[in-house]
Amino acid sequence: MKITDAKVFVGGPGKNYVTLKIMTDEGVYGLGDATLNNRETLPAKYLQDYLIPNLIGMDPRNSEDIWQFMYRGAYFRGGPIAMAAYGAVDMALWDIKGKLANMPLYQLFGGKSRDGAMVYAHATGSDLPDLMDSIAHYIEQGYKALRVQCGIPGMPSASYAVPEDKGQGKHYISDFRGIRPRVEIWDSGLYMRHMPGALAEIRDRFGPDLHILHDVHHRLLPREAAEFAKAVEPVGLFWLEDPTPTEDQEALRLIRQHSTTPLAIGEVFNSIWQCNRLIEQELIDYIRVAVTYAGGITPTKRIVDLAGLHHVRTGFHGAPSHSPIGMAAQAHLNAWAPNFGIQEYLVLGTPDCDALFPSDHRMENGMVHVSDAPGLGVDFDEGEAERYSYRPGSHPVVRLTDGTLWNY
Repeated sequence: MKITDAKVFVGGPGKNYVTLKIMTDEGVYGLGDATLNNRETLPAKYLQDYLIPNLIGMDPRNSEDIWQFMYRGAYFRGGPIAMAAYGAVDMALWDIKGKLANMPLYQLFGGKSRDGAMVYAHATGSDLPDLMDSIAHYIEQGYKALRVQCGIPGMPSASYAVPEDKGQGKHYISDFRGIRPRVEIWDSGLYMRHMPGALAEIRDRFGPDLHILHDVHHRLLPREAAEFAKAVEPVGLFWLEDPTPTEDQEALRLIRQHSTTPLAIGEVFNSIWQCNRLIEQELIDYIRVAVTYAGGITPTKRIVDLAGLHHVRTGFHGAPSHSPIGMAAQAHLNAWAPNFGIQEYLVLGTPDCDALFPSDHRMENGMVHVSDAPGLGVDFDEGEAERYSYRPGSHPVVRLTDGTLWNY
């Protein structure tokens, strides 16, 4: 069996999804997701110019050897651009493998460990009352876990993942359109004085059964993060995400020494080598890698296995930048992983997206139920893809009140 061709498509409804389709001489094809949010053309070009010419003629069943070829053969290893491209290839090869076996991927991993995987949505508001309305909305939809973010009184602009105006907290997604980034203003002091009390009010209103998650998005210094994690202990957070910048991993040790609040980190990690020490030293409780950014199913499964040895559970990244293909890969891992924790779920479900990526995966009452179709269980309509083209965009940048550039 040989790979005969591969195509890359960039575009989608509201997002620049990067979709890889690998074809074989036996008519079986596989799909992969290489979407790197707001840098989408770069992994697409890496695939087109470097990887696809080397894939032609290879046996797609040898997914392990092909992954090693891509990673070890590059000499300059890793990085989000390359790993997103490798991730798409690896997903597509696993998709082919599942179709050849006539089995959904979770069966190839070892079968299901659960019937459904709990997910969390993003509840947000311009202020605390607005956030409370958003939380109530999602609870009515059946969600059992919510990430909560709200505007901070006195902050000169909306903070991370917060709408400017009231009433936008239902299915709010940040606007990344335009190549010049929007500027957000940040004040750690205002945040630390407001947010612990806001989280306590949320717990008081919605009771002990709601799983509450909160994302600091790398914006506190280590001492500040330790203080904050200790202050919110009475709230009983499901997790505190990215309290400090990920480059300084020793900062998590300081937080651990001062608080028992569960920590989640890793959505910007690209390989096991960026998170193995955090896992082995048990400095985190949830690992947040994404199958796309971490280089595909093959390396992500290794991360999950390592995490399972050290009481660390999964909490895969699932922002709107991940296409239904990448989310399907994570759904199969979630169905299998004995150390599953939770899945971020902020995508899909629109008629346009369903038309582009037909699938039987479904979300009901805050749980994702994986498709039993062979392979990934997601298809791709090339005719629908012709409706879309690349549109440039950028994440915001963050500055302190005096103009100093800060961590997004």
